[in-house]
Amino acid sequence: MSETTRTPTLLIILDGWGYREETRDNAIAGAHTPVWDALWQEAPHTLISASGADVGLPGGQMGNSEVG
Repeated sequence: MSETTRTPTLLIILDGWGYREETRDNAIAGAHTPVWDALWQEAPHTLISASGADVGLPGGQMGNSEVG
């Protein structure tokens, strides 16, 4: 039987840290974030929706950490 190599998995939830491609008026895009930038470039990642119908709220309504 072959031995399986275990690879650690890390789930990071950043409450209040949004994603937006537009850089104008975007505090995160304008900040110095070398660790985040490296993680985003090198590690597998995904984006989730935390507002509106995706989390059971009326369309267009902003969510929060309790909803998500």
